[in-house]
Amino acid sequence: MYLDSGVRTAVKVLVVGHFGVGKTTCIASISEIEPLRTEEEITEASEGFDDLSGTPDKTTTTVAMDFGRLTINDEVVLYLFGTPGQERFKEMWEELSRGALGALVLVDPERLSDSFPILDLVERFGLTYAIGVNHFDGTPGYPLEEVREALNLPADTPVVPCDVRDQQSSAHALITLVHHLLSLID
Repeated sequence: MYLDSGVRTAVKVLVVGHFGVGKTTCIASISEIEPLRTEEEITEASEGFDDLSGTPDKTTTTVAMDFGRLTINDEVVLYLFGTPGQERFKEMWEELSRGALGALVLVDPERLSDSFPILDLVERFGLTYAIGVNHFDGTPGYPLEEVREALNLPADTPVVPCDVRDQQSSAHALITLVHHLLSLID
């Protein structure tokens, strides 16, 4: 589906989170176009830099960005930019955040402490955000209010459960962000 004269608003949104939280998977599950991926094999060069303890089966990593597109309706299309999650690629953030209206911050409730540097960057670049609590197989569910409290989030920051492998779940998380952005305009 290509943009036509009926689409009036293009919205740049970042999909962010720590290493291995599911950013690439989220964009792939929701994009209406073949997503652009800049994934490379994890090699020995990442030893000492990337903590694979939370994702022992991970074999690739994003080294620049992911890109996808989602048309919300005849008037709004989202351009999705996934950021690398590793500290060593944070210089990409400044460029990717330019022109973005908001961010979907994906978190793993088993590794919440990894989310604090990401939240710091989102706030540093002045991005409005919503939290998507990604569900991983074999992990227990966590009450969203406990996640909110653990992350010390403002009361008006949306926190939603999501399974980034599922198109509808990913769409729900992104639509929650869009509603939050719209509520700040009204």
